[in-house]
This record gives sequence, structure tokens and C-alpha cells, in this order.
Amino acid sequence: YYRSMLSPALLALAPQGGFNLHGSLLPRYRGRAPVNWALVNGETETGVTLHVMTAKADAGDIVAQQALTIDPQDTAETLHQRLNQLSAELLAEVLPKLIAGEHSLTPQDESQATVFGRRTPADGEIKWADDAHSIYNLCRAVTEPYPGAFTFLGERKIIFWSAAASEQDYDATPGTIVATAPLTIACGRGSLIVKAGQAEQGLYMNGEQLASEMHLVEGMRFGPQ
Repeated sequence: YYRSMLSPALLALAPQGGFNLHGSLLPRYRGRAPVNWALVNGETETGVTLHVMTAKADAGDIVAQQALTIDPQDTAETLHQRLNQLSAELLAEVLPKLIAGEHSLTPQDESQATVFGRRTPADGEIKWADDAHSIYNLCRAVTEPYPGAFTFLGERKIIFWSAAASEQDYDATPGTIVATAPLTIACGRGSLIVKAGQAEQGLYMNGEQLASEMHLVEGMRFGPQ
């Protein structure tokens, strides 16, 4: 996961070329933060790909890849851990073939390629007009050890570390608190149940504790700062 591209001149120093292990099923999800993006987008499958490094990011021929089903409860951390294990298994099988020169190369299908850029903490801001499942996917994609999905109550920033999506619709503006036990917030479609969160500079709490600590009541509304 180099932050800068390696030059063709440097890659050419390796007799068999340079190889990279990427956290997606290339050619999909080329670029930065593929695990986080897959969760944000609600994907049900991802994987790891060993490929040749070229002057274009994540575009070289594929040596091997392995798929993995994304569990609906996966977070960025748990998915990273599972992909790490899958990577170890893939490399254990493929590295001896690479060393012996017995590997094969498969060109990537450019028509299937997708590219995603870097993510920043600001990308974790919740847009309450989105549907509940999309907001849930954002929460699990940027939860610990990442900066977290966040919103504001006036000037106060609140981070939601864990949540669940509900199909229950409410006749309320998206972002409106519709219940405090459990802490439930209306979305563009469905509603979000907050399981754990914290006010900025505050303690990590479950949803009901957070509602009590911040004196939240039904009708209050979360939104931009």
C-alpha cells in the first residue's frame, strides 16, 4: 500500500518484476482504501489480488486472486482481519510458483475496472437524507480504528461507532430523533438505531447512555454543523 507510485525504472530492477497484493477483486476497486469503499458501497463480496505492478495503479496482469464473502456485520477492522488471513493463504500457495517461474499472468478486463480515491475523516459525515442501510454501511466502514461516522447537534459533533439499520419509516425530517430508548433517528428511508457513540471529547457510550448524557429528546434533529 505505497502512498506514491514506484517508477518503471525501479520496478525494472526486479528480475521477475514487482508484485503487489491489493485488497479487492481487481479490476474492481483499484486505488485507495478498497476495503472501506467496498463496505461504504454495500458490496457483498470482495477479496485479494496479487498482480504485476505497472506505471498505472493496480492495473497490471493478475497472478492470482481469491474471493471472500462480506458478512452483513463486518466492519472495516473485521474485514481487514479476514482479508489478512486470506492473503496469507494465497501467498503460501503462489509464492513457490513465483520463485520457480511457474506462475501464469491474466490481463485485467479494463471494461470492468472501477477506481476509487483516498478517503479523509471528513468523508465520514452522515447525510441523513440517505437511506438507513447506506448510513449503516458508512458507520461500519469508518468505525474504529478509523475516525468514525459523525453528525452534529448544533455545534456539537457526535460520532456513531456502532449502529443498525431498520426498515421502520417515520413521518419526520431525516436526522430527527424519533426515540431515545433505543436511540433511533429517521433517515431518508428507514431509520438508524445507534448502538454506541460519543460526543466529541466525551466518553464512549451505548446509544441510550448517549441520549441521557446529551439530554436528547424526541424531535431534536441531527444534521450539518
